[in-house]
Amino acid sequence: MASVARLQLHTLRFSNLSKSTSLNSQQPGLFVNQNPFRRAYSLPDSSLARSVSYRPRKQFVHFKAQAAVAETDQPEWWERSVPNMIDIRSTQEFVSALAEAGDRLVLVEFYAPSCRSCRALFPKLCKTAEDHPEILFLKVNFDENKKLCEIMKVKVLPYFHFYSASEGQLESFACSLASFQKIKDAIQLHNTTRCSIGSDPKGVGDIKLEPFLGSEGQTLGESSSG
Repeated sequence: MASVARLQLHTLRFSNLSKSTSLNSQQPGLFVNQNPFRRAYSLPDSSLARSVSYRPRKQFVHFKAQAAVAETDQPEWWERSVPNMIDIRSTQEFVSALAEAGDRLVLVEFYAPSCRSCRALFPKLCKTAEDHPEILFLKVNFDENKKLCEIMKVKVLPYFHFYSASEGQLESFACSLASFQKIKDAIQLHNTTRCSIGSDPKGVGDIKLEPFLGSEGQTLGESSSG
């Protein structure tokens, strides 16, 4: 009789375990340990994913887009200018600027946007232009004026020419940030009162001004030694 009772109790426990296992199969995410009297529960995967989701990507992309827009609004380094600094885009503009300089000393910088030495020196050149409003500064982009630079025998960058109305080209030399004192010395030497070009223009370097003054679109003049 006692054996029958133990068998019925064992059968009852097995039946309860089967029901728990069946319940687990109908409810995903709920599992039961092998011990029927100890149960552990877990959240469904979808609930866990929602509770720990983190989305920084969209904000980061938005920040990068704003930074890119702000960067494109800034001028390129060689586009910075001051009132007495002129960008030269053609040989005609170059000669016209010299002819209209009057009695001012003219400093010409030959540069290229890709030239690291030009970029390093340029802020100091702008400061010098601000300190000397009486001097005319011309910027000649080598990439846009290769024919002019060839005629002026510009072979290294950055390169500088100094002009006066009465004497034409005064001095020319290559210069870097480390040797910027050469520019200061040349300004101190040549920055004196000059006469206007007047009716008898002189040559500037290897270019004669006569073919350009008072006429647009003419070809370059003959080479000149002075």
